[in-house]
Amino acid sequence: MNPVVERVTQRIEARSEATRHAYQERMKHARRKGPHRSALSCGNLAHGFAACGQSDKSELRSLTKANIGIVTAYNDMLSAHQPYHDYPEKLKKAIRDVGSVAQVAGGVPAMCDGVTQGQPGMELSLLSRDVIAMATAVSLSHNMFDGGLMLGICDKIVPGLLIAALSFGHMPFIFVPAGPMPSGISNKEKARIRELYAEGKVDKEQLLDAESASYHSAGTCTFYGTANSNQLVIEMMGLHLPGASFVNPGSELREQLTRAAAQHVTRITDLGADYRPIGEIVTAKTIVNGIIGLLATGGSTNHTMHLVAVAKAAGYQVDWNDFAELSSVTPLLTRIYPNGQADINHFQRAGGMPFLIRELLRAGLLHNDVETVVGHGLDKYQQRPTLTEEGQLTWVDIAEESLDEDVLRPHTQAFNKHGGLEVLSGNLGRAVIKTSSLPEGIKPITAPAAVFTSQHELVDAFKADKLNKDCVVVVRYQGPKANGMPELHKLTPSLSVLQKRGYHVALVTDGRMSGASGTVPAAIHVTPEAVDGGVIAKIKDGDLVSVDFENARLKVLVDENELNARDIVAPDLSEYQFGMGRELFGNFRANLSGAESGASVLFREDQ
Repeated sequence: MNPVVERVTQRIEARSEATRHAYQERMKHARRKGPHRSALSCGNLAHGFAACGQSDKSELRSLTKANIGIVTAYNDMLSAHQPYHDYPEKLKKAIRDVGSVAQVAGGVPAMCDGVTQGQPGMELSLLSRDVIAMATAVSLSHNMFDGGLMLGICDKIVPGLLIAALSFGHMPFIFVPAGPMPSGISNKEKARIRELYAEGKVDKEQLLDAESASYHSAGTCTFYGTANSNQLVIEMMGLHLPGASFVNPGSELREQLTRAAAQHVTRITDLGADYRPIGEIVTAKTIVNGIIGLLATGGSTNHTMHLVAVAKAAGYQVDWNDFAELSSVTPLLTRIYPNGQADINHFQRAGGMPFLIRELLRAGLLHNDVETVVGHGLDKYQQRPTLTEEGQLTWVDIAEESLDEDVLRPHTQAFNKHGGLEVLSGNLGRAVIKTSSLPEGIKPITAPAAVFTSQHELVDAFKADKLNKDCVVVVRYQGPKANGMPELHKLTPSLSVLQKRGYHVALVTDGRMSGASGTVPAAIHVTPEAVDGGVIAKIKDGDLVSVDFENARLKVLVDENELNARDIVAPDLSEYQFGMGRELFGNFRANLSGAESGASVLFREDQ
């Protein structure tokens, strides 16, 4: 093992000793109660299987056959989730074929950040993760189930499902993806049209044509944002079947992987022959493997919050220093948009997850002494799924070489020796920055601040030609407690245009930019946030701000005494508190933890 990876893992285990022990004791207590349905009264059980067919009722009465709870995030507005429309019946049939039973335990909300981008609804996006976790817990609370199948793909959905699954950590769970849509127009062309629109050089109809050619069918969006980062991390953690992440919807291979996942989960329940509860699969080593996979591919910065919250759900304490230290020794092995021009389908064809996992193991960066849903270690995850001539699912060895070294490389020929994630610290607090997508030659920036309290203000200033200068754009009051910490991708085209005009620009914000962050240096997730009295709230137009990602520093270059003496005049945030359902989430916003603590209402800051 790489000594840094080993050290970080041991540090997480040491700081988490008490909380992990408490978690394990809770899971042991839950298991000791035996098959859950045995605790139900006759009236309870009758309600639980009233709508089942007679054969399923007989199996559930016997208490000897597994009942698998399906939690689905299906809706047919999300392209990624539309393929799930018939999954419950497929899963039930596959499970009946091996003598067990499945029921849909519940549905959870699933919003699309692509639809809500720049809209009021985006302010519910991050909050939806904890709603999904709680809705999943309600779904599984009937004491009817021996295991679960989780149907979810996108942004906050998978982390929410995983947090809840860990609350039922004495049970096994398999995550069942649906796969990415086929490739549309190139990401380079899509970005070009967006920038032309920002400059007023193409009209809205032309922009819509380009967007529609990119997001064009059922399946996950093909750029490497949070949705595809979710799938990669879940597979790195051994919670998918090997190679299941990026097989396109509707293909026969996808159908067979879905069927195999349904049948396999019955074997790993406490009633089966190979008990594999998720609470024992997800350990500090598993979490570190997920972080390494994320860093090696330039994945979504949203996971600097999501994986912290997931770790807490399993009794572990992970912080941004862990991410930064792991990033320092993790080579960048992929170029997938926004870190390159390829999409996730190109990554899959180049060798995909089996190649990535094999190379990271060879580099000594992954723990192989872990449990997965299919057994001990990651050996199976170095093979790719395929169908035999008879149509049977099997796994085979992959080629020694990448099939496209512009997209995926061995660890000995990495694109970069560094994983591309830095944690910045200074008198502005702490922030994360994703450097893996920055063009060559971009240097740390010190420039006058241009201060805004919304992304819409910045866009207006850009259109009025007020930003044609070197500047550090500060967009504040965008943190969890202020307005739910929305994505701020509406900023990207304007800032990219300024950069291409030759200006030195950077972004500093207590909001999010996530997996689709682009070529402009962006210090995001600044904590403490402005609404909590963070120093970001004291910056004035014209203050020199330094975004130094080479030395991990984030500072406003103002005399300390003057900075301390400045009053904070908070803006009127009432417009963020009503409309589009936002009024229902006031208590959520008020109680969210900081970004480095997972931006969650589910855990205390010190838990």
